[in-house]
Amino acid sequence: MKTGSDITSIQYLRAIAAISVLCFHVCETYGLDFKSGAAGVDIFFVISGFIMWVTTDGRSLGPQEFMWRRLMRIVPLYWIATAATFIIAVLKPQFFFDTNSSMENLIGSLFFVPLMKDEALHPVVEQGWTLSYEMFFYLIFSIALLLPEFRRLWLLMAAFVTIVIAHYLLPLGYFSVFTQPVILEFAAGIIIGHLWKQGFRLPFSAAIGLMIVAVALLVASDPLIHLERAIRWGIPAMLLLSGAVFAERERGVPQLAFLHFLGDASYSIYVWHVLMGVLATALLLRIGVPHGTQPVFIALGSLAFTIVCYLFIERPILRKTRSARPRPA
Repeated sequence: MKTGSDITSIQYLRAIAAISVLCFHVCETYGLDFKSGAAGVDIFFVISGFIMWVTTDGRSLGPQEFMWRRLMRIVPLYWIATAATFIIAVLKPQFFFDTNSSMENLIGSLFFVPLMKDEALHPVVEQGWTLSYEMFFYLIFSIALLLPEFRRLWLLMAAFVTIVIAHYLLPLGYFSVFTQPVILEFAAGIIIGHLWKQGFRLPFSAAIGLMIVAVALLVASDPLIHLERAIRWGIPAMLLLSGAVFAERERGVPQLAFLHFLGDASYSIYVWHVLMGVLATALLLRIGVPHGTQPVFIALGSLAFTIVCYLFIERPILRKTRSARPRPA
C-alpha cells in the first residue's frame, strides 16, 4: 500500500506533526509553554484514518494482508526503539525518572499493552502510547475489510460511535482507556478520505480558510486543559487536514524537498525523539552549554539524531520488508 507520499500536503503535515511533538516534549522538560505541540499526535491520528481509507478503497485487500503490512511498517522500528530505550533506562535511570523499566512493562510495551498509571498507558517509549491506539484502529479497520466497500464506511462509523459510548459505561482499566473519544479522530480521517476518493472539491479560498481556523483553534487551545482531547485538538486536526488536501487538489502545493524528506522521516522522528533528546541533553551538559540556550540545541540535536536513525535504521528496514507478503494460511 502507498502511504500517502503521493499527496504532498500529507507529507508536510507529517513533518509538522512530528516536529511539533518533539518541540512539545522539549518545552515540557524546561517548563516552557507549548501545550498545543502535543496536537501533533491528533494530526497523526486523523492522517492515519485518511490514509487507511484512501489506500484500501477500490482495492481487493483482505484483513490478513492489511495487518501484515501494518505490522511490518510499525513493529520493527518500534521494537528496536523500545529495546534501546529500555537498556539506557536501566543503565541511566536518572534520565528516565518517569519510565517504568520493569520486564513486565517491556513485554507489555512490545505488544502495545503497556502498564497503566493514572488511567493512561505508560510504555517504555514514552510517546509509544499512541501506537497502541494505532494498532487498535488497524484491528478495527482490518475487520471492516471483510465487508463490501459500500457497507464498510457505515460499519466503521457505527463501530467508532459504539466504542466511545462504551467508554462511558465500562469500568476503569484497559477497556476504558482504549475506548476514549480520541478514537473518533481516526473516524474523522476516514470521512475525509472518503470525500477525497469521491472527488469532492472545496474552493481554494475555503480550504485555506479551514487551515487558518485550525491554526487559530490550536493557538487558542493552550488554556483549555479540561476540554476533551478529541474536541480541543481533534477538531483543529480534522480542519487542518481537510484544508490541506483539498487546497492541494485545487492548486497543488510548492515542492519543498527537505519538508517532504522530513515527512518520510516522521515516524523515526516521532519514535526516537525522546531518547535522542536524552542523548542530546547529556551531550550539552558535558560540553557546558548555558541553560537558557539548551532547549533550542536539544530540539535541533534531537531532530538531527532522529534523521540519522531514519537513514541508517528505518530506511534499511523498509527496503527489507517492502516486498514482504503474508504467507497463505
